[in-house]
Amino acid sequence: MVHVLSIDRSIVDAIVAHARRDHPDEACGVVAGPAGSDTPTRHIPMDNAARSMTFYEFDSMEQLRVWREMDDRDEEPVVIYHSHTATEAYPSRTDISFAGEPGAHYLLVSTRDSDAEEIRSFRIVDGVVAEEPVRILDAGVDPHAVQSYMFGQSPATVDYECSGR
Repeated sequence: MVHVLSIDRSIVDAIVAHARRDHPDEACGVVAGPAGSDTPTRHIPMDNAARSMTFYEFDSMEQLRVWREMDDRDEEPVVIYHSHTATEAYPSRTDISFAGEPGAHYLLVSTRDSDAEEIRSFRIVDGVVAEEPVRILDAGVDPHAVQSYMFGQSPATVDYECSGR
């Protein structure tokens, strides 16, 4: 069965912008969508806790908060993305070993060439990588249907423990 990632142009643009902004470090994040829909609708850029050019790691507190939020909204991580800054958009051995969401599309963006947009999507299940086509949709209908949330992008330290939730 061939999976296809259908994703909105505005979300792809936001992911590429995030990847370019964090370059030379790897950027990472998720795109949430209604549970069971396989439809990515809500872009959630996240912090690369590793602050590395060759490795990404979600901040554990941020990941917990984001995953809880998705749960509360009856969403799931439809797309998990990160960037490669010097190599092609293909999962590394580390990426493969850390891929823990068998239902997710693993989207990679390479920022090695500032003039080119290199985006590829993969399914990673039990260490097996399968590339899938990416279908980019143009949401000319309702520009407000796709929302991009900016969390964890400011250098300011935010203490979520004290938010009273």
